[in-house]
Amino acid sequence: MASAQEYRKMSAKDLNAELVSLRREQFNLRMQLGSGNTPKIHRFSTVRHDIARIKTVLAEMTQASTANKKGNS
Repeated sequence: MASAQEYRKMSAKDLNAELVSLRREQFNLRMQLGSGNTPKIHRFSTVRHDIARIKTVLAEMTQASTANKKGNS
């Protein structure tokens, strides 16, 4: 689990790769739960929160880049 500050230091490409990895982990956890295995339940919320953090940082990056484009025009 990384903090939002750590995610802000990463590039957009790295963030997207991390997002794909977390979504894959979330899918695997759901499949384990559906097949009768008992995954570590706390990982569901941890993964979901990390996904939200990454999406927030990506939105901040796009918002900042559009603000810079408008400011330069």
